[in-house]
Amino acid sequence: MSFVDVIAKKRDGRALLREDIEGFVTGVTAAEIPDYQAAALLMAIVIRGMSDQETAWLTEAMVRSGDRVDLSDIPGVKVGKHSTGGVGDKVSLVLAPLAAACGVVVPKMSGRGLGHTGGTLDKLESIPGYRTDLTIDQFKDVLRRVGTSIIGPTAALAPADRRLYALRDVTATVSSVPLIAASVMSKKLAEGGDALVLDVKCGRGAFMTSPADARELARRLVAIGAHGGLRTEALVTAMDSPLGRAVGNAVEIVECLETLKGRGPADLVTLAVTLAARMLVLGGRAGEADAEAGARRALASGAALDKMRALIDAHGGDSRVVDDYTRLPQATRRSAVPAPAAGFVEAIHADLVGRASMALGAGRRRIDDPIDRGAGVLVLKKPGEPVAAGETVLELLFNDDRGLAQASALAREAIQVADAPPALPPLVLGRVA
Repeated sequence: MSFVDVIAKKRDGRALLREDIEGFVTGVTAAEIPDYQAAALLMAIVIRGMSDQETAWLTEAMVRSGDRVDLSDIPGVKVGKHSTGGVGDKVSLVLAPLAAACGVVVPKMSGRGLGHTGGTLDKLESIPGYRTDLTIDQFKDVLRRVGTSIIGPTAALAPADRRLYALRDVTATVSSVPLIAASVMSKKLAEGGDALVLDVKCGRGAFMTSPADARELARRLVAIGAHGGLRTEALVTAMDSPLGRAVGNAVEIVECLETLKGRGPADLVTLAVTLAARMLVLGGRAGEADAEAGARRALASGAALDKMRALIDAHGGDSRVVDDYTRLPQATRRSAVPAPAAGFVEAIHADLVGRASMALGAGRRRIDDPIDRGAGVLVLKKPGEPVAAGETVLELLFNDDRGLAQASALAREAIQVADAPPALPPLVLGRVA
């Protein structure tokens, strides 16, 4: 069967065979299938969908397109974590040292920010000297010594995913549940962990804006993990407003360090502890009844902060930033965005705040765009909090004012104030196991 016939099969709503999918992934990886044909099949998948079986086959083929990390020689249960991305989502930077302080080995390969969602690697690289480009041997050495390591994906892991994502990014085929699921899980299966906890974001600041779509993505991710022999759980969490009070890169590092010192915002602390508890259960370090208490003890005792300091040192970073935030990139200018009226903050729309941060230079439109790691947005008033007319709700941090007018307009649009306190949704919307 020619590849045109494979495209036509999916266009007409028929299921692909395993050999169709394997031929597609092999051909894309070897650059034997032209981009226009690969993009045609991707669009057909977006429109027609894929079954669980097709999605599992696609994931397997993407894993086999490259190497697979072997962590079997590292003692302990290795539990990974992945978030589908959101505005102000710096959970990994608190969670990895927190879970490691509780005895879980946490291997983590992260990505860069794109669009209005931030990237863990960009935030970590705000720390002077921190290397995200360790080799696999160096990655494993840090895991042995520290208990966690956060790096960028290597070129040898799931190379098919990089080629396919580059096409999806420019052909409006990113928002597809099976394609997102296969992309995420191909990298997680190749990462070499024993178990995985997923944070599937839902709301205006996430790729999945509706609860139904977020739950379907969570279900697919967990099913793929089970199919691949990876113990997997997913939490569906709210992302209508930014997580925490900082959006950017260096400002989010500061907020993470404050959280590890016991001074973090309530929503970030709650989510980090909740996810850590699930990692402790999957890693066999605690039971259902006492996992959360164990995570809170590691946070309160300073053990998690010590792990963060050790992580920075092991990656070549300047761990003095833990005690001296001036060593991080700074913004030289600030602009206040006031409340339009007195009342209660009803909403801070995460997508608009993320776009404002990007306009100030903290984000990128293309993966190779430069970013300003000192720029960002501070959320001084969260949904549910009282506010006076003219009181500052958001503060814009920047070094270059070329994007200030756009950022200010987006920030003003992001703020909604009501006469009465709003009914706020729970942070954790559901769990799929």
